[in-house]
Amino acid sequence: MNKICKSFISVLSHGNLEKTYSSAAVLGRHLSFRSDLSLDKLYPNSRLQLYTPPPPSNKDDKFSGFIPINKLEITYSRSSGPGGQHVNTVNTKVDVRFKLAEADWIPEKTRQKLLNSLQNKITKEGYYVVKSDLTRSQQMNLADALEKLRALIREYEIEAPPPSEETLEKLRKRQEKAARERLFQKRQRSQTKADRQGPSIADL
Repeated sequence: MNKICKSFISVLSHGNLEKTYSSAAVLGRHLSFRSDLSLDKLYPNSRLQLYTPPPPSNKDDKFSGFIPINKLEITYSRSSGPGGQHVNTVNTKVDVRFKLAEADWIPEKTRQKLLNSLQNKITKEGYYVVKSDLTRSQQMNLADALEKLRALIREYEIEAPPPSEETLEKLRKRQEKAARERLFQKRQRSQTKADRQGPSIADL
């Protein structure tokens, strides 16, 4: 007789029924099968909590991709779109907001570019909001929103190359052409107004 059968027989042999149930529950937890790929074995110290690691060293004053979670305001709401009843019962849509002017984790030069370019998208309180309802998972949508924010910061961090001499020459010619067009149209309007007027006494 194997050990499992002996253990169950010893548990069932107790006279107290309530004690038997509790002992059987404890025994079931100890004898329940767990795969080597179960989450508690793969990640024994894992917790479903948002954790902000220390920022990496940044020597060249560039955005490293590090976003401190503790400096963001994260809210969840019900998502829209397909998904059946799951959409109406679970808050999976993610709103990530932060005050852009106070975001010291973004390099100063890049932060000023963002403030100048996104001033129409910043709320009256100074918050910039990134939203995501890509999936039906809070964690996946949070990761998607953070990745959107990283991509936005990196986009404004890229320095535009200086224009070449050929480009400057094209711009100069376009400006000269536009100036000639304005003068031509102005003369045409002046001539049209002059033609509308009747002949003066001096012309008779």
